[in-house]
Amino acid sequence: MEEKIRYSDAELEEFRQLINEKLAKAQAQYEQLRQMMAGEGNDVNDTSPTFKVLEEGAATLNKEEVSGLAQRQMKYIQNLRAALVRIENKTYGICRETGKLIPKERLRAVPHATLSIEAKEKRK
Repeated sequence: MEEKIRYSDAELEEFRQLINEKLAKAQAQYEQLRQMMAGEGNDVNDTSPTFKVLEEGAATLNKEEVSGLAQRQMKYIQNLRAALVRIENKTYGICRETGKLIPKERLRAVPHATLSIEAKEKRK
């Protein structure tokens, strides 16, 4: 039996739907994170004599954590968009190191994957 070199158009469409669902959720989460960062402004409580340095430090730490989460989410969104481009080019699901098809199970779990498990293990 001949080994498949790419996924069929029907299979690619299935992956496109999966990625679009994940992309919509990721974008909604990113917007929530952005709103959390934007909502942490200065107000009249900042001028209160009881405002403590520890509270300010905790707020700064929280803002940094939310910012880090937003950056990770944006990277995830970019990876999903790149996967959609690979679907359009019909190169989706092909390991960029081995040239073999990445198993469907892996792509369902990590739809933006560009490496097979075999290739990832070789990198270690």
